[in-house]
Amino acid sequence: MRKGMALLLTALLLAALVVPATAAYKDEYKLDVVPGPTTAWGLGAQYFADIVKDKTEGRIVIKPYFGSQLSAGKQTSAFLLLRNGAIDFALQSTINWSPQVKELNLPALPFFIAGSGKDRFKAMDAVKAGKAGKMMIDAVESKGVKFLGWGENGFRELTNSKKPVAAPSDMDGLKIRVVGSPIYIDTFKALGANPVNMNWAEATTAFQQGVVDGQENPMGILIPSKIYDYHKYITEWHYVIDPLLFAVNPDVWKSFSPEDQAILMECIGLASRYQTALARVGLDDGSALAVLQEMGMVPEIVDPYKALTEKGMEVTFLSEEQMAAFREKTQPVFEKWTGEIGEELVKAAQEDIASVQ
Repeated sequence: MRKGMALLLTALLLAALVVPATAAYKDEYKLDVVPGPTTAWGLGAQYFADIVKDKTEGRIVIKPYFGSQLSAGKQTSAFLLLRNGAIDFALQSTINWSPQVKELNLPALPFFIAGSGKDRFKAMDAVKAGKAGKMMIDAVESKGVKFLGWGENGFRELTNSKKPVAAPSDMDGLKIRVVGSPIYIDTFKALGANPVNMNWAEATTAFQQGVVDGQENPMGILIPSKIYDYHKYITEWHYVIDPLLFAVNPDVWKSFSPEDQAILMECIGLASRYQTALARVGLDDGSALAVLQEMGMVPEIVDPYKALTEKGMEVTFLSEEQMAAFREKTQPVFEKWTGEIGEELVKAAQEDIASVQ
C-alpha cells in the first residue's frame, strides 16, 4: 500500500514538473492597431494574429483591437499603455510613439528618406536594417518596450479639395489636417499651409463641411478611407514615411516559453513581409506584387494611382526639380529636428542610405 502511494506521489510530482508553460498563458492577448481592419496596416495585424494562433496550435490567441480602441483614440498614449502592461502587443507607428521616443522622429524629417535620386524603398530598408535602425530599436527598448520587427504604413502623400499642388507656393493658406506631432506642424507651417491637428473622424466631417482643405496619409490609408469622396487632387511627393513597429510588453514576452518565442518571431517575419508588401504594392519596382503573388495574397487593387484616377482624382507627380523646391523650403525644419533627434542618428541614416545608392 505504502509502495503504491509512493508511486502515486512520484507520478503527481513528475506531472507537476512537466506542466506546460501555456498553463499560465492568458486566454487572449490584446494587440493595439490604429486604423481599421481593411487597411494595409490592419490586414497585417490580423494576419499576424491568425498565423500565431495557427502555428502555436491555439496556445497563443492574439486579438487585434482596431481604431485605437485600447487607447481610447489617444494614439500617442499607446506606448505608455504597452510599457505598463495595459496592452500586450502593438503594431504601431513611429509617429505615435515619437513623443516618448524622440529618435522615432527620424522618418518624419521632411524629404529625407525619399531624397533626390534615391530609390525610396531601398533607402527605407537600408535604414531599418542598418545602424540607424538599430539605434531606433535600442531607443525603444531602453524606454521599456520589446521590439519584435518592422512593418510599414508607407510614404505619406498630399490630397486636397482646392487645386493641384506642384510648388510650395500652391500650399499658401491651405488648411491641412496633420497628425499630432510637432515636426509635422513645423513642416506644414514652413510650406505656408495652415496645419490642423484632429482625429480622423473629425477630419472627415471637416472635409465634408469644407472647413479643412486637405490631409496627408499613405496610400494604404487613402484608398480604404475613400479619400476621393472628399478630395479631387493628390500630389505624389512622398515627403516622409511612416514605418510601423511590431512590439510587445517585456513581461508578456518573458512569459512565453523559448519554443513559443521562436514561433512568434517566425510569425513576425512572415507578417512583416506581407504587411510591408501590402503598403508598397503598385508603388515600387514590382517587388511587392511579386511577394504577394508568391504568398497567394494579392489584393484587389494593385495599381493605387489608377484606382484613384478612376474615382475622379487628378494626380500630380513631382519632378526632381519640383521636389528640390519643397526640400529647400523645409530645410530649416530638417536642421531644427536634426538637433532634436540627434545628429549621430541622422548621420547614421545618411550613411545607411548612401550604402544602397
